[in-house]
Amino acid sequence: MPGLEQNKKDIEKSLKEYQFKKYIDEIRKLEGKGTELISVYVPPERQISDVVSYLRDEYSTSSNIKSKTTRKNVTSAIESIMSKLRYYKAPPDNGLAIFVGYIPTRGDKSEMVSYFIEPPQKVTSFLYRCDSKFYLEPILPMLEKKEVYGLIVIDRQEATIGILRGARIEVVDNEDSRVPSKHHQGGQSSRRYERLIEIAAHEFFTKIGELASNTFLKEPELKGVLIGGPGSTKEFFYKKGYLHYQIQEKVIDLYDVGYTNEYGMKELVDKATETLDQLEISREKKIIERLLVEIKKGSGLAAYGDKEVTKALKEGKVDTLIISKGLRKIKFKYRCENDGTELTEISKEETPHTCEKCGNQMVPVEKIDLIEEYIELGQKSDSKIELVSDESDEGALFLNAFGGIGAILRYT
Repeated sequence: MPGLEQNKKDIEKSLKEYQFKKYIDEIRKLEGKGTELISVYVPPERQISDVVSYLRDEYSTSSNIKSKTTRKNVTSAIESIMSKLRYYKAPPDNGLAIFVGYIPTRGDKSEMVSYFIEPPQKVTSFLYRCDSKFYLEPILPMLEKKEVYGLIVIDRQEATIGILRGARIEVVDNEDSRVPSKHHQGGQSSRRYERLIEIAAHEFFTKIGELASNTFLKEPELKGVLIGGPGSTKEFFYKKGYLHYQIQEKVIDLYDVGYTNEYGMKELVDKATETLDQLEISREKKIIERLLVEIKKGSGLAAYGDKEVTKALKEGKVDTLIISKGLRKIKFKYRCENDGTELTEISKEETPHTCEKCGNQMVPVEKIDLIEEYIELGQKSDSKIELVSDESDEGALFLNAFGGIGAILRYT
């Protein structure tokens, strides 16, 4: 089943992107007591033996740290990294980003955290750093969405330039032309006035072409350009080659839209959804709209919320599982060490709980990322899985009104 296989590949890619972003969000919040959090970047061509050798030297240097606690924490972190690196014959295709160190917990206690991450893009150079926070600058740019389209809406009076990045529209510039309206009187002065109008229009189109080209040329991942506007101005602007030739070649299509402001940008993206069928914002709208139709119909072929969807997944009823990437919740399991009582709670972060039977403080014994759990359940029941962002209007509605989890069922 090629369709199902493709969905599995897409899900694996989406899951890796989600996990990468989740790990980075977790890591950037962490802070050590002193300069004892270690960040190591390993490019794919670097020999693991060279990295281990470098770490041994750092271990020796760290033995001179005056603070006993800091010295112990740093050397323990280096030992942990060296120990785990022995399981690698070579770095992964994109290299490794390693973050290990001790983080303060309750009271005077601390615990080691350890992240070995293969980034979505290649690590370009080797780096070792020990600081009070993990060093993330080399990989933060990798969080940027790579589906990028240039947007232009234009007529003779106004133009707006923007970027469609994933499902998010970014307005870059808005310009008024001040080109006078057409002159309707006859005679020689009228023809001269018409020429002045056309010169002013040409200067305006040249300015917009340069602004748009300069904006889009800075986007290395630009997939294409969409141009919209009322009337024939957009065709004139495109055909007369006001854009840089590299941008001109990336124009996908021209669309009739009623506005040339920010609202026109949204209208342009809406009009282009048919052309850009694989575009994330288009795909999201169709998926969520399909779920909403089934909910409104009351056909019984839709489910939403944790309990309904989990039940349907376990019964093998789910045809399409829809999950919001904004669903940042964890399923925590707590246990009383005194009498073994257990409690499960879904929340964004760990919270203190007291055992109802004996009054003792319960301790967390397990935490499961909800998105990863849903995907695992979906894969077990051969469901098609769709991960949608919360950046579009439809995506935000799905997350806020339906809890970010929904399903279209095979049968009732």
